[in-house]
Amino acid sequence: MESLIKIFVLGVMISSVFSCKKDTRPNYQFFPDMYESEGYETYGEYEVFTEEQSAMLTAERTIARGYSLFDYVNTNEDYERAKLELMSPLDSTQVDLVKGKELYNIYCGICHGIKGDGQGNLVKREKILGIPSYNDAARAITAGSIYHVIYYGKNAMGSHANQINEEERWQVVEYVLKLKEDLQ
Repeated sequence: MESLIKIFVLGVMISSVFSCKKDTRPNYQFFPDMYESEGYETYGEYEVFTEEQSAMLTAERTIARGYSLFDYVNTNEDYERAKLELMSPLDSTQVDLVKGKELYNIYCGICHGIKGDGQGNLVKREKILGIPSYNDAARAITAGSIYHVIYYGKNAMGSHANQINEEERWQVVEYVLKLKEDLQ
């Protein structure tokens, strides 16, 4: 009987603690600044940031969105210009055909074929059509045209600029030129 009374008293105490909680008013906040912080405008000038307006400065070694260091735009005229003018910055010691082959097999071989003959798995399965061989005389591809197509894409091929960086693109270009030479 005595234990029943203790349980009853304990239950009354617990219910009295929770009955004081009202959902209509917030409980006590230990750190109110964490819940109700002062809002700042991104490009506003405030006394808090007196030394520099960090939101207004670009980070070092960055490029603004929408801009690139590539001097050619995505037009047919610049494609032709890149085809004539653009040369690989890699010298013979920097060319790594093993790395170029690996990247080519990952990103290009599925459509263009492992040999560059335009007979990749997607072409064989008729998922996409019309991939010409690299040795097709009508194409007359150069290092600049290959790089431009990798950067921007052409016809049904999309851009691969966000998947491989600049140095890797040039490695793929060198490997494609090797495939073209092997097909001759």
